[in-house]
Amino acid sequence: MDWDKLRIFHAVADAGSLTHAGDALHLSQSAVSRQIRALEESLNTTLFHRHARGLILTEQGELLFDATKSMTKRLDAASARIRDSEEEVFGELRVTTTIGFGSLWLAPRLPALYEKYPNLKIDLMLEERLLDLPMREADVAIRMKEPSQADLIRRRLMTINMRLYASPRYLAENGTPADLNNLSNHRLISQNVQSAQVSAGAQLVRELMTYDIGSFLTVNNYFGVLQGVIHDLGIGVLPDYLTQDFPELVHVLPQVASNEVPVFLAYPEELRHSKRVEVFRDFVAEEVIAYRRQKRDAEAAEAN
Repeated sequence: MDWDKLRIFHAVADAGSLTHAGDALHLSQSAVSRQIRALEESLNTTLFHRHARGLILTEQGELLFDATKSMTKRLDAASARIRDSEEEVFGELRVTTTIGFGSLWLAPRLPALYEKYPNLKIDLMLEERLLDLPMREADVAIRMKEPSQADLIRRRLMTINMRLYASPRYLAENGTPADLNNLSNHRLISQNVQSAQVSAGAQLVRELMTYDIGSFLTVNNYFGVLQGVIHDLGIGVLPDYLTQDFPELVHVLPQVASNEVPVFLAYPEELRHSKRVEVFRDFVAEEVIAYRRQKRDAEAAEAN
């Protein structure tokens, strides 16, 4: 297929309009229309339904648009890697991780990365769904389990546990439980066990629900659980990486914890020599070292 025609098709499908695509491509509407008709004739199919309000892709058009989106992503990535140099780091880096880890641990640390590399552009994609790195849905992933996809470079960053935390004010008003049987006098805040989350967290919540809990508040991500805890609503099931940035949280029932959850950083083999990936990987590794050191110090102080 003619790449010029595919490029024009992609612009029209993306814009949903011949006129808007022409403006983006610096072509007349009639020139864009001719290229689309020629592409449809070469494929012997109709790619768009045409109506007064614009264009809608046909089923065949959707298939072709999926292909051109993938091609465009790969070309953009290749272009960025070509521009990478030893002296300068710039361009877009698409990073995916969970809502909780991304908003509560990673995002607060990014100012230090931008201060060092102001021309780097991070596209932070926070969702529980695992994006396909080999298919270039993202460049780098931080995941709460070891990636199983082939052709990935992976690095274990740390392990986390889900534990119980509350605010000082909540405990002052409601008392500190001595054991799990005392939870009948408290509200438990957690993710719903049916929501997307690490399996160790869901397992801990199921175990806690076997006890007589006074009241429940469930949220579909850890950011929401944290908001409930810091606003004195109850005792929350939260990842222990929060203690560094929220030192006011009180660790309740220290003997209660989930199984360990490994945290991995991964990226495609083809990005091995990307300068943008390298500086992000090293930045996260340095932040993890600082986190581990502070965590050890905090645990030692708590033990004493």
